[in-house]
Amino acid sequence: MEYFRFGEGEKTLVILPGLSIQSVMSAADAVASAYASIAGQYTIYVFDRRSDLPQRYTVRDMARDTAEAFRALGLRKVCLFGASQGGMIAQVIAVEHPELVSRMVLGSSSAHVRPEQYAVLEKWIRLAKAGDREGLYLDFGREIYPPEVFESSRDTLTEAAKTVTERDLERFVILAEGTKDFNIADELDRIQCPVLAIGVFEDKVLDSDATMEIAEKLDVHPDFRLYMYIGFGHAAFDTAPDYRERILRFLES
Repeated sequence: MEYFRFGEGEKTLVILPGLSIQSVMSAADAVASAYASIAGQYTIYVFDRRSDLPQRYTVRDMARDTAEAFRALGLRKVCLFGASQGGMIAQVIAVEHPELVSRMVLGSSSAHVRPEQYAVLEKWIRLAKAGDREGLYLDFGREIYPPEVFESSRDTLTEAAKTVTERDLERFVILAEGTKDFNIADELDRIQCPVLAIGVFEDKVLDSDATMEIAEKLDVHPDFRLYMYIGFGHAAFDTAPDYRERILRFLES
């Protein structure tokens, strides 16, 4: 499992990114730049998924391997931010390995992937299996970004599609299929740490109802917080200008 690290703070923040067509490792510089405002207070780790994937690899499997990576690096009581599928992994870690997490932020995630939430992922899986790299990248961008951001990014996405390998497509399919039937909703009451759930009303991938279900399950927790964006799309963690500052305020509260 590959990871990269930046920042020089005494506290530790771990970022678990969402499902991506290509490895997050290629975006290390962009991620470090985006989180520069936090890097003074935190040493930040960003984890990819396991390198060698079995044909069936569920979210709970991803969480098991990620927790093992935490232990291998001596990471305990970290602040944990999980985006989309990364948020699903984060929830499992917080439930099954509470000693590893001190505070958690969930961005555009789900505790229970219902068939209607899996529909967009199914479409992406079909495109990947068909080898339609450009179609996959463009539809990915169309679904996660607001229309104006997608249109301004269209050429960049088209160029990125040219670099997608057969192995990238195979990994994407396995990781996307791993979210099917994911359900930890009835276990969320076992989470011990403070949680901030950030959702988007116009989430076209997992739907805003996914964030609201998390809120319903955790609302009895005195340290639970909810924030909903309007107009930023599923990937608000990339498009909302105050997103990192909002995470930092919660982690420092």
